[in-house]
Amino acid sequence: MREIIHLKCTECGRFNYHTTKEKRRHPEKFEMRKYCKWCNKHTVHKESKL
Repeated sequence: MREIIHLKCTECGRFNYHTTKEKRRHPEKFEMRKYCKWCNKHTVHKESKL
C-alpha cells in the first residue's frame, strides 16, 4: 500500500511538495533535489513528518 509523504526543504525548512511511496519496499528516507520557491533555487528536499 502506498503512503503519502511530505517533502521538506533542507535549507528553509518549509514543506513544499508531497508524493507517495511504498514504505515496505523502501523503508529509508526519500530525498531529491526540487525547486523551492521560498529559497528561489533548487535544493535538497527530504521526507519528513508533517
